[in-house]
Amino acid sequence: MANAPVIVIGAGIIGASTALWLKRTGHEVTLIDKGEPGMGASFGNGCILASCGVVPVTTPGLLPKGPKYLLDPSFPLFIKWSYGPKLLPWLTRYLSHANDKDTRRIAQSLSQITGDSVEQHKALTAGTPAAKWIQESDYNFAYPDRAAFEADAYVWELRREAGFVPELIEGPAVQEYEPALTPEVSLLAINKNHGFILNPAGYIRDLVTLLQEMGGRFIKAEVKDFDLSGGQVCAVDTSEGRFECSQAVLSAGVWSKPLMQKLGINVPLEAERGYHVLYKEPSIQPKSPMMIAAGKFVATPMDQGLRCAGIVEFGGLGETPSKAPLALLRRKVQETFPNMRAAGEEEWLGFRPAPSDSLPLIGEVGSSGVYTAFGHHHIGLTGGAKTGRMVANMISGQPMNLDMSPYAPNRFAGR
Repeated sequence: MANAPVIVIGAGIIGASTALWLKRTGHEVTLIDKGEPGMGASFGNGCILASCGVVPVTTPGLLPKGPKYLLDPSFPLFIKWSYGPKLLPWLTRYLSHANDKDTRRIAQSLSQITGDSVEQHKALTAGTPAAKWIQESDYNFAYPDRAAFEADAYVWELRREAGFVPELIEGPAVQEYEPALTPEVSLLAINKNHGFILNPAGYIRDLVTLLQEMGGRFIKAEVKDFDLSGGQVCAVDTSEGRFECSQAVLSAGVWSKPLMQKLGINVPLEAERGYHVLYKEPSIQPKSPMMIAAGKFVATPMDQGLRCAGIVEFGGLGETPSKAPLALLRRKVQETFPNMRAAGEEEWLGFRPAPSDSLPLIGEVGSSGVYTAFGHHHIGLTGGAKTGRMVANMISGQPMNLDMSPYAPNRFAGR
């Protein structure tokens, strides 16, 4: 099996990055996905390389506030109540981390993955056609007023501990800096040294094309199972037949859960249904990506128009979008950019992989030769380039100056 390739399962940003870094370190690589590259959660995100994205959803105080949020039609959190009984075991574990100790631990571990996001994506694409998609920029947080900003003092403290201290602009200077915004926004918290991807789908297509030009393979097939003869992976079984391998990397997002069950680990992972609306040829748009605090959505000026992404819904993997989340997102966009007009709109629904402890699974499953690289929740694009490099280094035996224990996939074994 020494000459067999490493098989990477899942052609989103994490799988494409892993495959490229493996190829660069001398491995033969086969990338497999049941769909086209970059068309899952990597397609529909907010496009932001959110280096300051270290704060989990489960901050202190979420537990008592959760029911209120769910019952508030103007808050961007939804649940399909028929799915509630199935969701409850995961939700109980998820909410158990909504305390200060766990939040700080999670934030510290996330900062290892996100903190140098722009640099990692630039290293991934240096000297290649894919580099054209990376745009360095600020990442701004828009608030109605200083009181709303100060209400977020806890999360800004976590960001400061990770090295991100915002510059504040207040009053009429906000609209001078960002004319697209409504006057109802009177404070901007500006984070320097961030970036965004002008077109995530185009970006990942270019990465996979680069892999193929370097001699790697892309195969469109659905992976069904692993062959662990002798205790280590030697092949994967797919809808297009059997493919031998020396190691395998599981980076299929939310679709990784059933394959982990094949390895004997039941990962407590749920699909968070995420939405975006793309406004084509907008009459105005912000010059930098921003998080609209009042609406909990991001607005990013990508090459196809203005993408507004956000809204959290739990309700499984059904492909039918819900009307209420999209209606709320549109209303919040209109409130934030009241003078914007667009030539057309495009809706999207996708599935973010949300582990119960808000940390991705990165590492080898026991001594099986199967490595995991999934479960990034809201930081998949941000941390995709670095995660791929981390996994490639692990497989290649290259040392890393990182504590990998928080991401160990075996933390869920036997539970």
